[in-house]
Amino acid sequence: MSLRQVSTPDEWHSALARLPAPHVLQSWEWGGFKARHGWRASHWLWEEGSKPRAAALLLTRQLARLPLCVAYVPKGPTLDYGDEPLLNQVLSDLERLARQTGALSIKIDPDVERSGPIGRMVVEQLQRRGWRFSSEQVQFRNTMLLDLTLEPDELLARMKSKWRYNIRLAGRRGVRVREGGPDDLPLLYRMYRETSQRDRFVIRPESYYRDLWGSFIAAGLAQPLIAEVEGEAVAMVILFRYGQRAWYIIGASRSLHRERMPNHLLQWEAIRWARGHGCTVYDLWGAPDVLDESDPMWGVYRFKLGFGAELVRHIGAYDYPASPALYWLYTGAMPRLLALMRRFHWRRRAGGSGTA
Repeated sequence: MSLRQVSTPDEWHSALARLPAPHVLQSWEWGGFKARHGWRASHWLWEEGSKPRAAALLLTRQLARLPLCVAYVPKGPTLDYGDEPLLNQVLSDLERLARQTGALSIKIDPDVERSGPIGRMVVEQLQRRGWRFSSEQVQFRNTMLLDLTLEPDELLARMKSKWRYNIRLAGRRGVRVREGGPDDLPLLYRMYRETSQRDRFVIRPESYYRDLWGSFIAAGLAQPLIAEVEGEAVAMVILFRYGQRAWYIIGASRSLHRERMPNHLLQWEAIRWARGHGCTVYDLWGAPDVLDESDPMWGVYRFKLGFGAELVRHIGAYDYPASPALYWLYTGAMPRLLALMRRFHWRRRAGGSGTA
């Protein structure tokens, strides 16, 4: 089996199309987007003859003010995880690439289910090779999935009755859903910003999302859907699509007209859109680690569950410390040192101002 670097998007997309369950975060477009925001992207392909066996979008980033970098294969590598010899070959090559690039560590977080023999085998092999469960889970570890091979009537039947009622209610109360496009980017960001202020989560500057959403829309890999009441936008989702899977990654809603249940109709139209574009799986992107009402994601989880989505737990992110001493310093000692420095700084400020 040979390993080589791919330099054209057409060849990369063609190779991923022949591999099992490629993720949108392994797409050429994701690498290009991250390359415009501080990362360096390279595309690696394992082949047996002319047949693709595995692929990895490898991102590397220089650490601020340090002569060090970290490496990351987002939601990858892409391969048949039931093939143990192939898995070990890919892991060995990724470990070598991390050392060659001078990375102190490399992170992977493939969508491998935690339960079952394949998940247990993958975790055993990672641990045997010196990979460690990461303290930094960049992406959601778990998710919620809908089977889109079912007929629409079957999908509706699997929903909770209240969700079916709210979908019909939204239609009766004048909620309409339309497809958005590049001209809607300012509107999409305004709704996302309003949602972040209401729900108290941090978002990036508008330019970041315009680049992300705009480039994926232009590539045909993302589709905004906007719910409106009497022509006024009240909620939105942005679906990402790659291969036969669609992801509900971004959503937002205004406080206006929430009693008309626009989010229920919006999700149903998103499901219908994904199914109509040939997707067999709808990934609702994100679920709690602990199913408890105290979890911050509990409300989101209950909303997704109402549509009949199934909770799927993945193995999560694992790091390979290419430089063990520096990895320990960066992930262990450095955060503690920074926390102490911040505490000392605030104590000095408090003492100087006379505050108790």
